[in-house]
Amino acid sequence: MFRLPVFREPLHVGRPNIGDREKLREKIDDALDRRWLSSGPLVRELEERVAALAVTAHAVATCNATVALQLAARATGVQAGAEVIVPSFTWVATPHALDWIGLTPVFCDVDEETAGIDPAHAEKLVGPATGAILGVHAFGRPCPIDELTELADRHGLPLLFDAAHALGSTHRGRPVGGFGSAEVFSFHATKFINSFEGGALVTDDPRVAERARAMRNFGIGEDREVISSGTNAKMSEASAAMGLVSLERVDALIEQNTRNHRLYEEGLAGLPGISVRGQEPGERANHQYLVVEIDQAEAGVHADQVHAVLERHNVLARRYFHPCCHQLAPYSDRPETHAPCRCRAPRHWPSGYWHCRPARSSARRRSTASAASSAGPWRPAARTAPRARRTEKTGTPAAGGGRATTGRRRDAWPTHVLKRLVCGCRTKRSCSITSSGPRPTSAKPVAV
Repeated sequence: MFRLPVFREPLHVGRPNIGDREKLREKIDDALDRRWLSSGPLVRELEERVAALAVTAHAVATCNATVALQLAARATGVQAGAEVIVPSFTWVATPHALDWIGLTPVFCDVDEETAGIDPAHAEKLVGPATGAILGVHAFGRPCPIDELTELADRHGLPLLFDAAHALGSTHRGRPVGGFGSAEVFSFHATKFINSFEGGALVTDDPRVAERARAMRNFGIGEDREVISSGTNAKMSEASAAMGLVSLERVDALIEQNTRNHRLYEEGLAGLPGISVRGQEPGERANHQYLVVEIDQAEAGVHADQVHAVLERHNVLARRYFHPCCHQLAPYSDRPETHAPCRCRAPRHWPSGYWHCRPARSSARRRSTASAASSAGPWRPAARTAPRARRTEKTGTPAAGGGRATTGRRRDAWPTHVLKRLVCGCRTKRSCSITSSGPRPTSAKPVAV
């Protein structure tokens, strides 16, 4: 029997919030009257407001967050050709921003609780070519900032944060934005605070701020002299006007998001295998994203089935960050990106996913058997024998074949890929690296 959708109009993830239209028109009219349409007084006012919200000394507004990430890398001294450690569970703009300016994103596993970069794995990926660490505050929850700060300080590396989701959130009572060498916010139309399109680099380091301001304007410094290489990353006055109007509602929007998040938690409480991903306890969160996780074994239903039902009723939920970045075309066939599972799969394996067979104890093999068998009916074709390679330091053949890394230890290659909880990987065995054993293959986040 045909049933009408519960909602007549489609409900999109990230539908833009529109502020006071009259105030927006007034600000844009003022910019038109001044005939100053880019990098003018509205942009400077937005920078002051963003810096105040993040409690940082400096904010550098840009045309988008992707280019702000590039400015952050350049302004902190990361040289072309260097490696930057990034989580594989993030929007592809994060590694793209690095790759586009000649940096190599080195993909790292994630911490299951925060969905942010795993500091223990990140430490194993640090090598002679490492130029920086870039953490991502996935779904607005701060990644392990303290551990990453200690790691970066110990190795003398710049620490950057992609805080596109985290404007208004806090860590240890301190607003996101002032951690590391620099952080980057996004004001894309899908963010709860938007400027049509835009971003901002925030930092407490005056040298980083000065370099970033020059680089966003073709390398032109305050005295109108070209002092460095640069690009055109300037924000328009119209975008700044939209951003200012949006910021006037930041507290009201966070309150509304928090209320919605609580309603989902209450409504789904007690359902077996269904959970709502939480934020950092005791901290302020913008609750920009609502993520529901479904464990097929406990819930008796696959996440894709739930997604299909929601879509039928015009609730357009999305599976975020799937596949993970190391599985995407620009990186899946590039061994220099050191994807989380380092043994490169032959091209005839499904979707270019990665697969490896590390040495494991018989107990570990037994613990992963059930999850491995549930990964799907396909079976990989016979694998061709890899050519022997030579390590860079000893010149002797290295075990296992493949490509030599830049002095990175073999134990930096994780025995398991990103958890199925966040990537839905269909490798032949379990992807869980938690001590509690494998997770079901169907546990994938659905953002609603």
